[in-house]
Amino acid sequence: MPISEERLRAALESYVDPYLQQTLGEARALRALQLQGERASARLELGFPTGGYAPELEAALQRHLQAHGLTLELTLELTSQIVGHVVQRHLKPLAGVKNIIAIASGKGGVGKSTVAVNLALAWHESGARVGILDADIYGPSQPLMLGLSGERPTSRDGKHLQPLEAHGLKAMSIGFLVDAAQAVVWRGPMVTQALTQLLTDTEWGDVDYLVVDMPPGTGDIQLTLAQRVPVSGAIIVTTPQDIALADARKGLAMFEKVSVPVLGIVENMSVHVCPSCGHVEHIFGEGGGARLAAQHGVTLLGQLPLDAHIREETDGGRPTVIAEPGSARARSYIETARHAAAALARRARDRSALFPKIVIEDT
Repeated sequence: MPISEERLRAALESYVDPYLQQTLGEARALRALQLQGERASARLELGFPTGGYAPELEAALQRHLQAHGLTLELTLELTSQIVGHVVQRHLKPLAGVKNIIAIASGKGGVGKSTVAVNLALAWHESGARVGILDADIYGPSQPLMLGLSGERPTSRDGKHLQPLEAHGLKAMSIGFLVDAAQAVVWRGPMVTQALTQLLTDTEWGDVDYLVVDMPPGTGDIQLTLAQRVPVSGAIIVTTPQDIALADARKGLAMFEKVSVPVLGIVENMSVHVCPSCGHVEHIFGEGGGARLAAQHGVTLLGQLPLDAHIREETDGGRPTVIAEPGSARARSYIETARHAAAALARRARDRSALFPKIVIEDT
């Protein structure tokens, strides 16, 4: 029997996207569909950056259709539509910035800044416009990681700063404004005031995601920042061991307190693969991130490897996603970035269902 367009549409819309964790129908992703004999073309629009995803999705949809008894050749056109999301009620979104994503950790030493810069680069490489704000006043690391050490921002009007650029990212850090060897000895209110100015006085232009690399910890500075910055969502970075997980729980609680949704957990340094023999070892424990995510009802966005190459690449100013884009370690960042952006897109779709639709009919 010939395949009908209705049957094909129903089958496509029943496919569950692994990143959105929704069917394409629930995501309202199918924008156009054409069927000619045993050939079909579909245009999908997703709410997260889709660069590099089309071949993978097209192959998955082909298998999905075959499982539904539909044998045909499918051509896929994949686009993305990134929208701004709701922030805390008492704050206004930053002009030109669609989404501010806070990358936080309950404690230092878990690789939060490395995760932040690689997620930002993964979004950029997938087609999004991205900026990164290094909010760690006491230990700014983004200038080194982006290869911008010693650079200084300029100002066109004497009031606003022009962000520096590296690898396609717009970047701002206190490290661009003070000597790298100079200790920043500031009290909490001075830190929060400085970061607020860096955020609001930088001409970010139009960006889809502004990544804020938060200071480690959950003290007064972090809480104040979470209250002052109009954040669309937060990502908690942890390592698998119990002490890091205990502090990560505090980070979750902090964002809940200020009504910032947590998009999910990233488990860094999850596994080490010996480069010589291929032996896999969970140096810091196993499954901690998954347990934490399950306990708090959030998504485990990714499990990132412990790899000396990652340190070498970031120390050299060319983070993994840029330095070795085809490597397995880069792939882990790209997939984590997709999961995080999809979680934000899914949140917007879920929230839209909460509001009534008003229809005015002629009488």
